[in-house]
Amino acid sequence: MDQIPLPVWIAGGIAILVIVVICVIFILQRRRVDLTHSKSPGQKPEWIKTVPPPETVAATQADGEGIGLYDYDPGEGLAAAFVEQIEDIVHARLGEDPALAGIGVDFKTSPSGELEVWVDGKSYMDVSDIPDERLREVVRQAISSWEQGG
Repeated sequence: MDQIPLPVWIAGGIAILVIVVICVIFILQRRRVDLTHSKSPGQKPEWIKTVPPPETVAATQADGEGIGLYDYDPGEGLAAAFVEQIEDIVHARLGEDPALAGIGVDFKTSPSGELEVWVDGKSYMDVSDIPDERLREVVRQAISSWEQGG
């Protein structure tokens, strides 16, 4: 049986040393993570942004689904989770205004991958195309509320 040459022992030792140094660096970096403060003043920490807005929590609980990232009801179109959360905010605000409460709004992804806003069965590719100014404002406010985290 041949003996392992000295250069192989040296290369192996260096490889093990590099791995140990990388592990130590990862451990030290992990301890620097602050889960309670954001890097940007006035903003929530990044991990908190994954918590659904209160309107989504209320909608999923009302449907008996517990707490989910978005509320999906059978028959509606499906979009990205954050878009569904904005839709939940819109629905909550429409329910607060008797003049708008009867309007059916659904956000979904078109076959081309773009966002479609459906209002009473009619599709709009841009919020500014929605004919009812009050509804446009509700959608804009819902987007702003979602962006601000509540």
